[in-house]
Parts: sequence; structure tokens; C-alpha cells
Amino acid sequence: MAKVFHREIESYFKTTEISNAAAELLDRVIRDENLKMESKIPLKVHFGENGNTSFIEPKNFTGIIAWLQSHRLESYYIETNAVYSGSRMTADKHLLLAKDHGFTQLPIIIADGARGEEYVEVEINKKHFRTCKIAKGFIQPKQMIVLSHFKGHFLAGYGGALKQLGMGCASRGGKLAQHLDAKPLIIPFVCRQCHVCAQQCPVNAISFGMLPKINHRKCVGCAACIAVCPHKAIFANPFKLNLSDVFREKIAEYAYAAQLGKKNIYITFAFNLTKNCDCIGKSMKPIATDFGVLASVDPVAVDQACLDIVERRERSTVFAGRQILDYAEKIGLGSKRYDLISI
Repeated sequence: MAKVFHREIESYFKTTEISNAAAELLDRVIRDENLKMESKIPLKVHFGENGNTSFIEPKNFTGIIAWLQSHRLESYYIETNAVYSGSRMTADKHLLLAKDHGFTQLPIIIADGARGEEYVEVEINKKHFRTCKIAKGFIQPKQMIVLSHFKGHFLAGYGGALKQLGMGCASRGGKLAQHLDAKPLIIPFVCRQCHVCAQQCPVNAISFGMLPKINHRKCVGCAACIAVCPHKAIFANPFKLNLSDVFREKIAEYAYAAQLGKKNIYITFAFNLTKNCDCIGKSMKPIATDFGVLASVDPVAVDQACLDIVERRERSTVFAGRQILDYAEKIGLGSKRYDLISI
């Protein structure tokens, strides 16, 4: 049974308490799991899209960085480029955005190169993928501290440690491979032809005339149009009823590839629990209350704990996506059974 450590903190505005708690949880996991730390440990993060206000700000990582420095361990922020248009599509723009969002305490590495072209094929031989395109910068490190933001996601159901691994460590080609079945449709009588979706489309697959249309030959299935449509006129293809399940299984397989051979530590920040993810470039209101910081060496267990806690607190199903946990456990990525230890 996996151990998941939890420090309950009821507000994202308690920055000092969050920062200190994250460092204490890191120390506790290392001691309890008797981990030998590498001399150089990247921090896997998400810098938040331009305009997003709910991503976990770097001031909350100050305690972790101080702990690493006090133990003479070198570190840096690491992330990959986004697959769709925006401020994170290329490394130069991504770096500017990261610095604008305050990620200045450490050096930054964009792991898949200038335009997502640098990757290594990692062999896993699973149901959906024989190999996974993992960003080159993630291959050499034998250990990562994966800093995740627990919140919703329009296709995955929720975002946490598994998505931070699976989607977050994939190169652009890997991200496209996971999204490949997500070919959306536009409801013509709901669409107001505002062109927001077309501006976000990375392959110019959306056109407007008498009727709006998505060219499925061009569409790469990134589903960015679904996320940004202000009128809810775009939706997943109903003729692919297993879309979400397949997408979630693919994330799990990429997460499996991303952590192979590594002694990772997963620290999840359960604050700003919005319906959609930090890739959305706008302000979003939380749909559930904050509940603190969690840590584990098991990404499945820490995600399971987050979903269980939020449902217990809200007395309802807040986020979908538990299928990813079932499949992740099945392929040996981790365990859904955990012992929650409050500190």
C-alpha cells in the first residue's frame, strides 16, 4: 500500500504556510521511503498559459528550493512546449512567459527543444503505444520532483500527477499522439463565428462560411478549440463514444514511459480547483474548496487521494477521470490503495 502524506491548508493565500508545508512533505517522503537523492534534480512544473490566473505560482515552491539548496542539491525548472497556438508553443516564447509568471529562482530548460522536435522513443509495448515520444530533456535525469496542480481538465476529467507526467513530459509529437482520436465537431446553430477557436488551432483546420467546419483531415485532435470556445459550440465527436477513456489510457501509458527508471517524488498542490486546466488563458473561478498539499512516491496513489478528498469534502463527484487510475494501476504504474498520513 502506498503512503500519501497530506498537510491540510484551507486557502491558497497562505503562501508561506504552503511553501513550508511542501518542503516538510518532501523531507518526510525522503526519510520514510529512505530515498537516496540525486545531485541534480529537476522540478517538473507548468508555467501557466498567458492570461491564466489559477496556476500554482512559483512563490509556493520557495520552501522546496531552499530545502534542495540546504542539502547542496542542484535544481532547475523543466517543462515542454504546448501543442497548440499560444505563449507556450515555442521555447523562446515559453521562456519569456515563464519569467513573466515569476519562475526566476532557478534556470529553466524546455525539454523538447525550440519547437518540440527533440525527443527519445521510449519503449513500453502497451495497448495503445509500443513506444512513446518523451522530450529529450527528461531522459537523462534519474530523479524528478513532479510539482502538480490538482484541478479539472476538459478531456482527462482532472489534472494531477499522472497528467503532469504523461502530457507534461511528452514532446509535441507525443502530445499529438495522445490527442489523436479527439476530433471535435461544431454545432452550427450555437456557433457565433467569433473565430476564437480558429485563432487557437495549430493547423488551421477550422473554417467559416455559410457553416463553420472542422477539417478532420487537417485536425490533429489537440482539442484546444473545445477548451477555448466561449459559446460551448464545439464538442467531442459523439461517434467516438470511448474518446475520453482512450485519451485517459494514453495519458497513463505516456506517464508510464516518462517515469521509467526514475525515483520520482510527486508533490501535488490542491488549490484553485478550477473546472479546466492551466493551459486555458483566462481567469477561472474555483468549483471546489482548497485542501492543501500532498506528496508521495506513487503518482497513482496521490491522484487517487486527491479525488477521494475532494469528493468527501464536497459530498459529490466534482471531477471525472477515474478510469485513468484504473488503467494506470493495471499497467503497473502505481497503486490506487494508499495510506493517507496527515502531518
